[in-house]
Amino acid sequence: MALVMKTSTIRSLHRWLGLFFSLIVLTSALSGVLHTIMANKQPPPPPVHPSGNGIVTADIQTDAGQALEKLGNDFGRVGAINLRMIGGAPWYQIYGPKPVPAYVSAVDGRVDPAMDATYAAQIARSFLGAAEVRQTDYLTAFNHEYVNIFRILPVFRFDADDGKGTRVYVSTTTGTVTRHTDNKKQFEANVFFLFHKFGFIPNKAVRDAALVSAMAGITIVALGGVVLFFITRPRRNPSQKP
Repeated sequence: MALVMKTSTIRSLHRWLGLFFSLIVLTSALSGVLHTIMANKQPPPPPVHPSGNGIVTADIQTDAGQALEKLGNDFGRVGAINLRMIGGAPWYQIYGPKPVPAYVSAVDGRVDPAMDATYAAQIARSFLGAAEVRQTDYLTAFNHEYVNIFRILPVFRFDADDGKGTRVYVSTTTGTVTRHTDNKKQFEANVFFLFHKFGFIPNKAVRDAALVSAMAGITIVALGGVVLFFITRPRRNPSQKP
């Protein structure tokens, strides 16, 4: 009798837990299929169009040491110096303690605090085939669209008024577009994020805990099925001949 009650209890728990966690498995499976479809049907991003024809060394009239003098002693310790071609002219991109670089003209030594945004816009236009773009955001932290899998911060966001909601995220540190999307692609990405990664939970710590709990529940249901298989299997009567 005790075994019958135990079996009945396990059966009932397995049934209801199985129903609940089966819905989670179903949504994860369907969103996983959507992710596969997205990966295969979406066209690759447009090719990068290089800006200018490279750096003409004859245009460089200010060396790196003179450029650093223009920034003054308050700039701090230098981490890196890059030479970028921006607007058809060479510029020093100088990194110090701050994440945002300073820009000094390699032609006349002029310092331009707004050059980082100008350079980012140039990268965006070049990526989109010289399309006109407008800056709509500057990210120093990840958000629901630019998530942590893209890894690089800070980034500029630029939108193209093409009727498709095309937008790109640009890093001036790497000199590249780190993310390219539009309204259709983002809708599919949002569906995947909501149902496959529990994106409807805004707090990441709570979301991660819910994902771990769901996977633990699915494991328990699967193990419960294995237990039921063995304890409810037909038992051979010892008096019966094999």
